Amino acid sequence: MRLMSMVLHAATSTSSRSPMRLGHVRKQQLICSLLRHGTARGLVAALGAGGRMAYLSFAAAVLLLAGCASGPEANPTAYPYQIESDKLAAGPLKTVVIPHVNLGPPSRNYLQSEEARVDARLASYLKDNGFEVLPQREFRQRWNSAVRAFGNPVDPTTGRVNRRTFSQIMQSVRDQYVQSGEFDAFIFTDLVELEVPFNNGLKHLARWDGVARRPSLQGPGTGVSATFDWSIPASVASLQVSIFSAELERLFASRGGLDSTDAIDTRSSAGRYIRRRAILENSTHVDEGIALAMHPIVEMKKYPGQPADS
Repeated sequence: MRLMSMVLHAATSTSSRSPMRLGHVRKQQLICSLLRHGTARGLVAALGAGGRMAYLSFAAAVLLLAGCASGPEANPTAYPYQIESDKLAAGPLKTVVIPHVNLGPPSRNYLQSEEARVDARLASYLKDNGFEVLPQREFRQRWNSAVRAFGNPVDPTTGRVNRRTFSQIMQSVRDQYVQSGEFDAFIFTDLVELEVPFNNGLKHLARWDGVARRPSLQGPGTGVSATFDWSIPASVASLQVSIFSAELERLFASRGGLDSTDAIDTRSSAGRYIRRRAILENSTHVDEGIALAMHPIVEMKKYPGQPADS
């Protein structure tokens, strides 16, 4: 029971002149363009210096190429992940299991039907990055056996979780995994719903948990009323990841945005949100959310946030 205390807590817790007289920014833009599409001769001509100076200027311009490449677009909403770096450095994760149950309360009904698909895409992502992912069915069998012994921790009427019962079940399941062989961690996945507004800009983007999404339309129309109130929040979904060691110590927690679960009802003259008929149907969006939620356990290319210690 003492080993589960942290589970309970976590669940509730170069300046020079140019003959062309180009400004610095304009010059850099031209350099970038020539590096992408032009030739060394064109670049030297643009820089305007001859002999040794031309060579040095060209070399310096090449070094600017890194600045020409399009980097990740910063998104201040990227979730401030929590990570036990020292513990992970001492015992890197190799063999993991993704439980079919939430660490927190059950997800909304219309998200529950997507849980297995999201877990399967997460498992594929982990395997592609060198992890061994144990079959979820083994966890399910052990969980069900423990439920018969200790009772169901989730009240089917209220959805509330009895944390003491949850702890007993997880302790039992953990013991079976440790006895059966090499095992490093549980990766809990919760599909959580938030509310955020779409902005009033040209693209009407909503930003949360590291992603930016445009609104979806649902209904016979193709446009949105000019009087639509964009300040009204819409429901969106995120993937919440919590990783616990074989000792049931929390090692990592983060979230990644998935997609909106609301759409704009084009049948409404005043404008309103309604539940989308197809929830989390965009696999690219789901994969982006998974990558965000697992960073830096699995380093995400073009991660839009800042390191946790920055």
